[in-house]
Amino acid sequence: MSPPVPSDLGYVPPDGGWGWAVVFGASVSVGFAYTFPKAFTIYFKELQAVYSISYSQIAWITSIMCATTYGGGPISSILVNRYGSRPVVIFGGLLCGIGMVSAAFCTSILQLYICVGFITGFGLALNLQPSVIIIGKYFLKRRPIANGLAMAGSPVMLCTLAPLNQFLFDNFGWRGSFLILGAILLNCCVAGALFRPIRAAPASVKPQVTEEGKDALKEEVTEEAMEMSSPTNVPMENKTEEEGGKDCCEKINQYLDFSLFKHRGFLIYLIGNVLMFLGFFAPIVFLAPYAKHIGIDEYSAAFLLSILAIVDMIARPTTGIIANSKWVRPRIQYFFSFSIAFNGTCHLLCPLASGYTGLVVYSIFFGLAFGMVCAMLFETLMDLVGAARFTSAVGLVTIAECCTILLGPPIGGTLIDTFGDYKYMFIKCGAVMVLAGTFLFIMNYYNYRMLAKEEKERKAKEEDLKSVRTENEGRNNCNKETAQEGPELEPLREEQEGLKKEVNGTNEV
Repeated sequence: MSPPVPSDLGYVPPDGGWGWAVVFGASVSVGFAYTFPKAFTIYFKELQAVYSISYSQIAWITSIMCATTYGGGPISSILVNRYGSRPVVIFGGLLCGIGMVSAAFCTSILQLYICVGFITGFGLALNLQPSVIIIGKYFLKRRPIANGLAMAGSPVMLCTLAPLNQFLFDNFGWRGSFLILGAILLNCCVAGALFRPIRAAPASVKPQVTEEGKDALKEEVTEEAMEMSSPTNVPMENKTEEEGGKDCCEKINQYLDFSLFKHRGFLIYLIGNVLMFLGFFAPIVFLAPYAKHIGIDEYSAAFLLSILAIVDMIARPTTGIIANSKWVRPRIQYFFSFSIAFNGTCHLLCPLASGYTGLVVYSIFFGLAFGMVCAMLFETLMDLVGAARFTSAVGLVTIAECCTILLGPPIGGTLIDTFGDYKYMFIKCGAVMVLAGTFLFIMNYYNYRMLAKEEKERKAKEEDLKSVRTENEGRNNCNKETAQEGPELEPLREEQEGLKKEVNGTNEV
């Protein structure tokens, strides 16, 4: 599958310049959007003790936050199409700050669900999608590298926030930590200020109107004039309900392109990703609590997230460079499928890790697999639908994914509560992700075969049309030659007719 052509945007992206500042701002926004739910797990043990709740109940905080972040995708896409990325990200940063400051004064777990889960989660939604969308407007040839660098903001933030949260908790308690985190999240506003709207003018093309185009235009004007002059065609002042419904659908389609649900590659991506997210976030949410459960101290448990983040930080830009190569980019969907299956294999092998050394090895491989998936998560979608339809596509994908994101960690917490062991949660997540990777690999192979077949049929039709046009042109030329030679051959024709008449007269006699 070849990379999208620049024509679907109407201009040639600069592939650099201010785009690198945009990538830096996107790395900050994306970093907070992906990292904050993971780093927040540091407070789980304390919140469980304060509110006397179970693992599954405490897991709902990050589940609601992640689900709101993804479920707010269509709203974020509509706002980006209406106002642009910059104001949307700045407003999202303000919501994040308000949500965490409000959470510092919560007195029940339900209030935390609202402040941390919904308000902060929606603020992160307004940071994630615009940051990914604007990269596609600034980059084309270097887009996989730019996406990889932007996604690298997540492990950088995780490497910083995980130990920072532990430090804040030890010195200021969870309430004081939430106030400080609210102030830190306001940096999303600064990142959003870097998202300068691109004003690349499209290449000027002089309009060339052919004779056929002129004739077609004349026919259309004539038909319209006849329709307007027809007595049966009286203009109606009031629109019917059907027309009103069509106008409403057209207005919605201006912001969200629902025709994507007829796109075969988009549907394959959507189904695979919805399945994948059922086991994507739960291992990160429970990694630090699992380490504490087997007797590892708090700082060492938090350091596991830092190890994962460091490897993830290296894996994302490296994956972007590999995905941008001429060998991988035409078949990037296979690479993405392998990354998901590799991620699931790591979770299946995690229960075999015994002690802190085993968890360090698991964190290294998990960070590598996690970075590979995240680096290509949006690049593969853009490769399928193109940059022009990506804004709608990412909004529709995230709203579908939010259900499994919402259910993943609570299901994992329920397994822990039921069996009293974390290994069943890791096995469940691993099995689901291996299944998702296998599904995507098989269906992408089918999609590539169908695309090749459709391309072959299209070329055959074009050749048939060319041959038909050639035959028609040959006939037209023959007719023209006959018409031109007609006056010159007229005397010979008259002489032949006269001879015929004489012969006929002789026969009658």
